[in-house]
Amino acid sequence: MLIMNKQTLGVMQHRAELLARIASQREQVAGMGARWRAPLAFADQGLVAVRFLGSNPVLVAGVVAIFVIRRRGVVGLMAGAWRVWKSYRAVAAFSARLTSRG
Repeated sequence: MLIMNKQTLGVMQHRAELLARIASQREQVAGMGARWRAPLAFADQGLVAVRFLGSNPVLVAGVVAIFVIRRRGVVGLMAGAWRVWKSYRAVAAFSARLTSRG
């Protein structure tokens, strides 16, 4: 019985040492996590933004259009829109004439 108690005492001491080492390692890992929390959160927000822009191409096109407007000006954009409208009307009229003949 004395041998069993010595073995049990040895196992219990080893267990206590392991538990102390585990607690120390847990604190180290928590410290590393605290240091990386802000950079990882920033990277995560970047990924969310990229996914959002990838799923909303119309929004991206709108932003690009705003930059074009700022570069060419509103008057230049309206002149371009007027040309596109006139071209559309001419093509639609020509298309209507072609389909009415057939």
